[in-house]
Amino acid sequence: MRTNDFSRFSGTDSYITSPELRHSVDVAAAIERPLLVRGEPGTGKTLLATAIAEDLGLELISWYVKSTSKAADGLYVYDTVKRLQDSRFGDHDVSDIRQYIRLGPLGRALTSEQQVVLLIDEIDKADLEFPNDLLHELDVMEFTVIETGDSHRATLRPVVVITSNAEKELPDPFLRRCIFHFIEFPDEDLMTRIVRVHHPEIGKKLLEQSLARFYWLRNVKGLRKRPSTSELVDWIGALMAAGVQPGQLAKEIPFLGALIKKEEDVVAVGKAMSGSSGRWPTDDA
Repeated sequence: MRTNDFSRFSGTDSYITSPELRHSVDVAAAIERPLLVRGEPGTGKTLLATAIAEDLGLELISWYVKSTSKAADGLYVYDTVKRLQDSRFGDHDVSDIRQYIRLGPLGRALTSEQQVVLLIDEIDKADLEFPNDLLHELDVMEFTVIETGDSHRATLRPVVVITSNAEKELPDPFLRRCIFHFIEFPDEDLMTRIVRVHHPEIGKKLLEQSLARFYWLRNVKGLRKRPSTSELVDWIGALMAAGVQPGQLAKEIPFLGALIKKEEDVVAVGKAMSGSSGRWPTDDA
């Protein structure tokens, strides 16, 4: 396997990163380890792989893990049903099993002639053995198709990004093989940069008021689902489209449903407003 000629990751115009995250990406690539990324929903875990691929000019191959996913399916699937159908109708030569082998996302990444970025998204959705079943392939970057005996080894090691929502504890042997990074929720300075990427025409006062209300909402006690970055971007888009003025945000929060998605959270926000004499906290509060 050839050594990767990896350029430093610097983010993209639409994906604003912290220096710590950029360093984690570079370290993982330099020592050829998967990058395991955690963080609350909406912090850009999944989009990180897209940004790496865009920044470095590489193809992105995505594997979206489900509760029914099996590690072996990420390598390849032997389509026995299609072979049986072809043999029954007699209009195909079924002796060559290779035509019934369909490569999965990991298999495509390992057989690519060019370096690619491989995203394994929400790995903790699968059963507990799923990560362990990937250990060998992620270590040596090769696999064998049992039905044909064909072995495949990566020419260039993929840049592997694995995301987790911490729904399950991942096995220690798997964790030892990864570089880990927890994406902190953006502070107001970073969030300002992110919002301006998506809404470059937003006025300074509306942006300031929107962020003040957003972070106030995130700190309301008892919220089951705090609003995320993507929801903030959508909410601000709605405010701008409706022509909402900054002063309105001192008295109310229009389009609350763009930010709060659970009935019990709406109740919690209502109680918090009542505790503020029916007004949202002002910048001077």
